[in-house]
Amino acid sequence: MQAKPLVSAAATAPPRARTKPLDITVLMGGPGSEREVSLVSGAAVADALQRCGHRVTRADISPADTSALDRRGVEVVFVALHGVFGEDGEVQRLCEARGLTYVGSGPGASRLAMDKHASKQVFRRSGLATPDWVTLEASMPAWQRAALLQEFPPPCVLKPNDGGSSVDVYIARDQAARQQALERLLAGYGRAMIESFVPGREMTVGVLGAEALPVLEIRPHREFYDYQAKYNDDSTEYIVDPDLPLPVKEHLRAAGLAAHKALGCRDFSRVDFILAEDGPAHVLEVNTIPGFTSHSLLPKAAAAVNIGFDQLCDRIVQLALERTRR
Repeated sequence: MQAKPLVSAAATAPPRARTKPLDITVLMGGPGSEREVSLVSGAAVADALQRCGHRVTRADISPADTSALDRRGVEVVFVALHGVFGEDGEVQRLCEARGLTYVGSGPGASRLAMDKHASKQVFRRSGLATPDWVTLEASMPAWQRAALLQEFPPPCVLKPNDGGSSVDVYIARDQAARQQALERLLAGYGRAMIESFVPGREMTVGVLGAEALPVLEIRPHREFYDYQAKYNDDSTEYIVDPDLPLPVKEHLRAAGLAAHKALGCRDFSRVDFILAEDGPAHVLEVNTIPGFTSHSLLPKAAAAVNIGFDQLCDRIVQLALERTRR
């Protein structure tokens, strides 16, 4: 796989002049475990779009109150909802039912990316490396779970099948820790994924439009890039364009774009990898609504090719408009 040139003319060109400001609703908050992060992301996006001259309405939306989608005059909906209701395709389905233009992936791609088991199946079919895995259900008989667990001895990674922001992700170093984590996940979610542990470096590739942004390496000062490292630990290091052989960086960018396309994503996403110590880059997941906080990775990667935060948010809006005008 070959990625496009690192910096394209589109990335470095000045923003195109607009004939008029747009009426934009920014959706934030939501009902899930990532609510607080979403509120921060949404506020940052709303501030950026206001600085670009748009008329912005901020909406803390939930499945119980979707009235923000019925406001008259809205031209674009910017979805800044993370996790349940925002990334599982539900709010996208509601937007489409109302004929609203919205940023990001459609309902099907959003739902597929949120389902780690289903998305990893797509990665495998597309020739992309991803850690071996098994998905366990709370409804499975104990003997069946025990048989599947034998295939994934510690160390292994356990996570919700449809969670985000590394909430309730565990690295189990022994059988007792594995069993404890599994019981927590099945009790809390009803379904859990177990992955083979791949030692290596944590990498991420942002996608904007049809292009992969520069590779970014994450160096947490914790066991891995968990929720605390993402949002609360200022010691986490973010290395844009890390010291890697050029073919490895090109492979990561090409694989990120391939994963984005394989799931049918559009406009923007962030693809997370483990670059194994012995070389291969393993796709972990595609985030269809990545964060827009001060710690977030997509804005950091965009800044490396001279796309500031305000321009990034505006460009995402323009991508949604361009799609509806075709």
